[in-house]
Amino acid sequence: MSTTLTTVQQPTVLRSSEPASSRNGENDPVLQGIARGDRNGTLKLRGIPSFSDPVAKRQWIREHMAAVFRYFGKQGYVEGTSGHISVRDPIIPDHFWMNPFAMHFSLIKASDMVLVDSQGYVVEGGNQAMINEAGFWIHSEVHHARPDIMAVAHAHSQYGRAWSAFGKPIEMLDQDTCNLYGKISVYDDHGGVALAQEEGRAIANALGKESMVCILQNHGLISCGTTVDEAAFLFYDLDRACHTQLLVEAAAANGLEKKVIPHNIAQYSANSMQSAHNFYNEFQPEFNLIVAESKGEVLQ
Repeated sequence: MSTTLTTVQQPTVLRSSEPASSRNGENDPVLQGIARGDRNGTLKLRGIPSFSDPVAKRQWIREHMAAVFRYFGKQGYVEGTSGHISVRDPIIPDHFWMNPFAMHFSLIKASDMVLVDSQGYVVEGGNQAMINEAGFWIHSEVHHARPDIMAVAHAHSQYGRAWSAFGKPIEMLDQDTCNLYGKISVYDDHGGVALAQEEGRAIANALGKESMVCILQNHGLISCGTTVDEAAFLFYDLDRACHTQLLVEAAAANGLEKKVIPHNIAQYSANSMQSAHNFYNEFQPEFNLIVAESKGEVLQ
C-alpha cells in the first residue's frame, strides 16, 4: 500500500507556503474561479498532483483507478463481465492498466490492476490476471488516436444504454450537462461486440480529436480524461444527462414544452467549468468517501 494515500485525502485547499510541486492548478483560472479563499489570495485550490517519481505516480494511478471502479459499482454500472477502464502507464507509455476480467467493480483494489502491452497481452509489473478483450480493442484504439488522453472509461449504464438506442446527442437541458458542451460525440453505428480492431477504430474515429465523451449507439457510453478521476466524473455526468433527457422526452411527449439552454449560455457555462484540474477535483469527494468506506482497503 502507498504510504502517502492511506488516509482520506484533503485535496481542496493549499497555502502559498507549500512546496511548488504540490501546487498544481494554482494558475488555472477555471479551477481557482470556482471557490473563494482569503483576501490575500494565499489559499488556492489543488488540482492534479505532479510526481517526480514515476513509480509513485504509477501507484497513485492504480489507487485512483480502484476507487473509480468501486464508485462505478455503487452507481450500478456493473453488467456481468462488461465495463472496463484503462489508464496509460507513466513509465512505459505504450502500456496501460486495466481491470481484471470478471471481477466485480465493488471489490477491486489497487493491487488488482493488470498491466498490458500495446497488443493487449498481460505483462509483469501488475496483477497476473486476464482482461476483457473487447475492452482492449476499444481502449487501445482510443489511446492510439488520442495521445492527449490518459484514461478511458466504458460501461453499460442503464440510462446511457437507453438513450444510446436513439443514436442522437443529448441536449443542453440543465446547467450540469453544460459541463459537456462541445465535448460530446455520437457513434451512430453498431458493429456488435468489439472483438475486432476495426470496431475499436470506428469508436475512436467517432470520438474525434476534441470530444471527451461519446454515446455509442445501441451500446453504452465512453469517457476520457487527463486523469481517471476526470474520466469518472465525465462518465457520471453523461449518464445523468442521458437520464435527464429520457425524463424530459417523456414529459414533452405528453405536451409539456421543453426549454433548451441557448448555445451562448451553454458555452459560457462550459467555459466556467471545463478544466482537467476542475474535473479531477469534482471526483475527489467521491474518492475520499470510497477510501473511508473501505477503511483504506481500496488502496491496497
